[in-house]
Amino acid sequence: MMENKKQKFLNKFEKKVLSTIKDYGLIKKKDKVLVAVSGGKDSTTILYLLKKFGYKVSALHLNLGLGDYSEKCLINLKKMCEEWKVKLHVLDMKKEFGMGMCSIRCKVQQKLKASNCMVCGIVKKWLLNREARKLKVDKIVTGHNLDDEAQTVIMNFLQGNLMLGANSGPQTGSIRDEKFVPRIKPLYFVSEDDIRKYSKMKNFPVVYEPCPCTISSLRIKTRTFMNSKDENIKLRIVKNFLKMIPKLREHLYKEKLVYCKICREPSRNEVCKKCSLLNLKI
Repeated sequence: MMENKKQKFLNKFEKKVLSTIKDYGLIKKKDKVLVAVSGGKDSTTILYLLKKFGYKVSALHLNLGLGDYSEKCLINLKKMCEEWKVKLHVLDMKKEFGMGMCSIRCKVQQKLKASNCMVCGIVKKWLLNREARKLKVDKIVTGHNLDDEAQTVIMNFLQGNLMLGANSGPQTGSIRDEKFVPRIKPLYFVSEDDIRKYSKMKNFPVVYEPCPCTISSLRIKTRTFMNSKDENIKLRIVKNFLKMIPKLREHLYKEKLVYCKICREPSRNEVCKKCSLLNLKI
């Protein structure tokens, strides 16, 4: 009886993810997809599922240099990718920038008021896009889930700038450019609790503790508040926001797309966000 219940949950979970992929046209069978894997439950789960669904998948891990945490993540990823026969690419932050993410964000924060997650997010997005283009893949896959997305909508509202979410959705953005690799989120409508449950049922060797640098007070407060809400409320938040995105994008994409004068990556300004941060003489 318990085994039947477990299998029913697994089947329902997988069907939900596959439905999101198909309903939103996230991946075509011919697409080469690159999963951004951290070593946590979310990215590990979507890597496993895309491989199971038969897509052409590879993985990219950004080693942020966060001590034991990063070491455990990388060990687990190497083990899983070898077992699942998935090509794993590893980019070391220290080799790329001469220092780990903690040192980068500390030096940035000496010059600029910025949260840990903001600094990390900007640098990681820049690297993911550049590496995905080098690897000639069609899509970048991230493990963002329903809880992540609902929290972000609320955070943007509390900061008085819903435009910050104009590029969100199961597929990020709508601008097409030869230097942009589209980012997709197949776990967009799946709750964090269900992902954790699925991961544990599958016995994935993943790191369940949060990133040691996640200390943004607004993110923590928002997460605590949203954890008290049930899944249906979170679904309503993201689905209602999805209805707003087309109008937000109409305004956003009146801006001209240029290439950063320093790194030549796509940007909305003369200097991209990554170069603006790392050009603070860090």
